[in-house]
Amino acid sequence: MTVAKNPLAHRRARRTAAAPYLFLVPFLVPFVLFTLLPVAYAFWQSLHRKERVGGTFGRTHEVFAGFEQYADVLKAEFFADSLLRVGAFALVQVPLMLLLALVLALLLDSTVARLKRFFRLVYFVPYGIPGVVAALMWAFLYDPRLSPLVDGLRSAGLAVDPLGAGSILWSIGNVVTWTYTGYNMLILYAALQAVPADISEAARVDGAGGLAIALRIKIPVIRPALVLTGVFSIIGTLQLFTEPQVFRSISTSVTSTYTPNLAAYSLASGDDYSAAAALSVLLAAVTFVLSFAFLRFTTRRQG
Repeated sequence: MTVAKNPLAHRRARRTAAAPYLFLVPFLVPFVLFTLLPVAYAFWQSLHRKERVGGTFGRTHEVFAGFEQYADVLKAEFFADSLLRVGAFALVQVPLMLLLALVLALLLDSTVARLKRFFRLVYFVPYGIPGVVAALMWAFLYDPRLSPLVDGLRSAGLAVDPLGAGSILWSIGNVVTWTYTGYNMLILYAALQAVPADISEAARVDGAGGLAIALRIKIPVIRPALVLTGVFSIIGTLQLFTEPQVFRSISTSVTSTYTPNLAAYSLASGDDYSAAAALSVLLAAVTFVLSFAFLRFTTRRQG
């Protein structure tokens, strides 16, 4: 003898099973529309190139080129140069920025800190300034003809040229650090708010000072937030574009292929969309590999 299923309970079970997927919809729809589809279209475009039929003024049509565009980009000298440049940039700028953000977050979270809301706002304000405006503002401070900062350093006997070939990359790094330190600080500060106060209080009762509590309790607890900001910073570094593009208009040290993103923009501006698409896909692949490697490394260290 079989027992009939309860239709109401069956529908309720189906709704319960579907609930997690419904919560994912607000993320998945924009992710598919604005990330996966553009990458897929760029990959399709990178496999084609334009050919002209009938001489110089003949009609153009697209033909399948396979991976020729990728081979051309990989053989281009600017590809390796731009990747090495942003790699050196990331090795110096990202750790310094995250260290500064961590120190600021720990200071705000300390028991002796005052005016926490005010300083949170002050630290975050640079991130609220549009990137072009921030780059133009710092470009004024770097220009030897206009900058009171450069004049002051030269008066002190320091021959500094922030826009020179040897220092322009670190001048850009200063702008990026100034802009994004407050953003990363807020992420770390929010993670610190989740640290149970009882643990810190127990450590103080045992005689631990503020530095010991920060090093042995707070930082290990917020390690996932540090990993998150590290991944964001790696992705942002490989996408470096706004600051070099602005500095390119005031300094000959920044070329049209100074960073991978700037090189892709220059190729597209020259009507070479296939090469620009191939470079963009390669950059996306490099970003994925480096981000995944960083996550694997940090996960293994935590284990």
